[in-house]
Amino acid sequence: MKYILITATLICTIALNSYAQQAPPPNTPVSFSLADCIKYAYEHQDSVKNANLDVKSAEYKVKETIGSGLPQVNGAISFQDYIKVPTQVGPNFLGGGPIDLKAPLIAFPFGPVKYSNNYSLQVSQLLYSGTFLVGLQAVKTFKELSQRSLVRSKIETNINVTKAYYQALVSNEQVKLLDANIAQLKQTFDQTTQQNKQGFVEKIDVDRLAVQYNNLVTNRDNVQRSLILGYQMLKFQMGMPIEQDLTLTDKLADVDIEGQTAQNAVDTAFYHNRIEYKLLETNITLNQLDVKSKKANFQPTVAFVAGFANSFQENQFKYLYAHNYYNSFIGLNINIPIFTGGQHINQLRQSEVSVLKAQNDLHNASNGFKLQASAANVTFVNSLQSLNNQKRSRELANEVLRVSKIKYAQGVGSSIEVTQAQTELENADNQYIQALYNALISKVDLDKAYARIN
Repeated sequence: MKYILITATLICTIALNSYAQQAPPPNTPVSFSLADCIKYAYEHQDSVKNANLDVKSAEYKVKETIGSGLPQVNGAISFQDYIKVPTQVGPNFLGGGPIDLKAPLIAFPFGPVKYSNNYSLQVSQLLYSGTFLVGLQAVKTFKELSQRSLVRSKIETNINVTKAYYQALVSNEQVKLLDANIAQLKQTFDQTTQQNKQGFVEKIDVDRLAVQYNNLVTNRDNVQRSLILGYQMLKFQMGMPIEQDLTLTDKLADVDIEGQTAQNAVDTAFYHNRIEYKLLETNITLNQLDVKSKKANFQPTVAFVAGFANSFQENQFKYLYAHNYYNSFIGLNINIPIFTGGQHINQLRQSEVSVLKAQNDLHNASNGFKLQASAANVTFVNSLQSLNNQKRSRELANEVLRVSKIKYAQGVGSSIEVTQAQTELENADNQYIQALYNALISKVDLDKAYARIN
């Protein structure tokens, strides 16, 4: 008994530790890479969990359909106590003479006895049914559809988590740039304030820098609040509690934005790998199976049946089980459809139309996927070019600010030049951040268009 308790304790400890690793408490800080966030989302995002449940439900549907072709056994038990036994009304023929049709009718007991107890058992086995055979194929395809829907849910979750993760990284980078600008502007502001006290610059120069500094600090506070919201959005996309303390371990420098640009035009049949394309193919298969099912409605169904019944009947309850009346049977039930008012043929034609529509949807989707990939490629190339251009603009803006400060310190430049150069740097930083975000998001859209996310 002692060893059993020790073993049970160890099992519970391992299970609790495993659960704790899967879902850390909200108060426990966690550090996740992008891959960690995606993996966590696959396990905790409600849409993915529901897709997994749909797969399990489809498995039960397969078993349900298979079960309809297995032997069916039904039993029945009944007990009746006729408080008033039914009577039959008719002419009096008990006297033995000719029946007088003009004489009054008499009532006499006829029908069931007062007490009866019956039980029966019946077995049936489907021997042939076209709709059942097609149904077996259909439920397996339905299960495949649910599995592909699960893949689609994971891909969509992957995309949403990746975009939210990149948004948080970009916002972090924006905060760093703002902090650097604030520190730089604070240094210039302090120097200008000292020069004003010494009478070398006017008060308006100090005020101009103060306004710019305050605006920059306010902008930084706004971005910081947006960053907090961005983290919450990321956790929402992951299925993580909003109050969970999350730290991102990936860096923007680790993201290979230009990695697969040369592969975009290599595979011209890439859209066959799109999960949406595969779902449409499965939908066509289901519609084709529905046509086969409708055709099977014209075929007969055959089932083997067997059963037995036992009956106890008596007018006095104490003798009810003294005698029994037993019967049994075996046989075949054959159902042959002859005429159904044209219902089956019109149902078949509707299913055939559904197949044609599904094929048209697939063809249209193929063109749409090609167009989407082409648009995603153009957008990505444009965003990459804009990002490189904004990098150069930011470098130039930094150089202009540096030269303006030197000229101002040497007395050959004005404070307005420094303020303008600072403003241009801030604009360049903002445009760089926006270009960086656009490039990252367009990369995700490009990977989706070329079915690189799975």
